[in-house]
Amino acid sequence: MSSLLEVFFQFFALGCTSFGGPVAHLGYFHERFVQREQWLSADAFTDLVALCQLLPGPSSSQLGMGIGLIRAGWLGGLVAWVGFTLPSAVLMVLAAGLLSAQPAWLAGGWVDGLLVAAVAVVAQAVLSLQQKLASDRERASLMALSAVLVLLVPHAWAQLLALLLGGIVGLLALTPPEHEPLQSNRLVVPLSRSAGLGFLGLLLLLLLALPWLSDADRPLVMQQLSAFLRTGALVFGGGHVVMPLLEHSLVPQGWIGLDQFLVGYGAAQAVPGPMFSFAAFLGFDLQDGLYGLAGALMALTALFLPSFLLIGGVLPFWSVLGRLRMMRRALFGINAAVVGILVAALFQPIWQSAILGRAEFCLAITAFLLLVCWKQPAWRVVLLCAVVGGFGLS
Repeated sequence: MSSLLEVFFQFFALGCTSFGGPVAHLGYFHERFVQREQWLSADAFTDLVALCQLLPGPSSSQLGMGIGLIRAGWLGGLVAWVGFTLPSAVLMVLAAGLLSAQPAWLAGGWVDGLLVAAVAVVAQAVLSLQQKLASDRERASLMALSAVLVLLVPHAWAQLLALLLGGIVGLLALTPPEHEPLQSNRLVVPLSRSAGLGFLGLLLLLLLALPWLSDADRPLVMQQLSAFLRTGALVFGGGHVVMPLLEHSLVPQGWIGLDQFLVGYGAAQAVPGPMFSFAAFLGFDLQDGLYGLAGALMALTALFLPSFLLIGGVLPFWSVLGRLRMMRRALFGINAAVVGILVAALFQPIWQSAILGRAEFCLAITAFLLLVCWKQPAWRVVLLCAVVGGFGLS
C-alpha cells in the first residue's frame, strides 16, 4: 500500500505541474524517476519510451502507466494514471461546468481567441511531427495523400482507411533506419506473461464489441462511450491527434456543438497533464447522453482504457516484440499517415472555424511565432489569445 501511495503522490505532483505537452512530460518523468527517485535506470527509461512511441495511445500517459506498473504492479500503473490525470481532468470539468451554467459565455470574444490559439497550437504540432515522422519525400508524400483522403472523404472511416494504407505502404515500401536492438531485459516487469495475455484478451474483446456498441439500436450512452473507446484504441501520434478523431466521432452526430468542442480543445492547452483529459470536458455535457461528473468519468475512462490494457499486455512481451522489424516498418508508415490526418484537421474544422478575417489571421501568426520561435509554453500563448480575443478581434 505504501508503494501505491508513493506512486500516486509522485504522479499527482507531476499532474499539477507538467505543462508543455507530451515531449515536455518525458523530460519531467526522466528528471523525477531516473535522476531524482532512481526508480529505473536511464537505459530502462529509454526502452520504455521506445515502446510507448510504437504503441497507439497517449505516449506520455502510457509512459507514466509503465513506470507505475514497473514500480508497483498493475495497480501501480492504474494509480499512476489516476494521479497524473486527476488535476487536468478536474480543471476540464470545472471549465465545462462553467460553460454549461453560463452558455452565453460561448459568444464572448475570449472564445474567438481560444479558437485562434487552437490554430497555432495544432500548426506547431503539425510542424514538429512532420519533422520527426515525415521528414523524407516518401513519408511526406504519404502524409499529403492521407490529408487529401481525409479532406475529400468526410467520414470517420476515412481516417481509419488512411491509417491502414499508411501501415500497408510502410510494410511494403518504407525502410526505417537501423537502431541498436532494444535490450528489454533491462526492464524488470512485475507482471507475468499470462497476466499480459489477460490484458490483451480484454482489449481484443473490447475491440470486437465496438461494432455492437456503436449500433444505432444501442442506448445513446453506449454509442457515445464506443466513440471514446474507438478513438483511444486508434490514436497514433499523441494528444493532438485525438482531436480530429473525436471531432469526427462526436460533432457530426450532433452530440456536441463544434464551437463548444473547439473551446474545450483550446482550454486543454492551458492546463497541465495529459491532453486526453479533454475527454472529461466532452463527457460532462454531451447532448442527450453522457452528462455531469459521471459522464466525465466514463468518457475519460473509456478514452484511456485501451492504452492501459495495451501497455499492460505488451510490456511483458516487449523483449520479443521490440525486435520485430515488420512492426517497425508498418508503424513507420502509420506515423506519416497520422501527420496527414492532423494536417487535414488543421484546415477543417480548426482553420475554417477560427480564421474569419485579417485580425484572426494576424493573431494566429503571432501565436505561432511565440510557440515556434520564442519557445513560449502553450498555456501562456492560449491565455494571451483568450485575453486578446476578449478585447475584440473585429
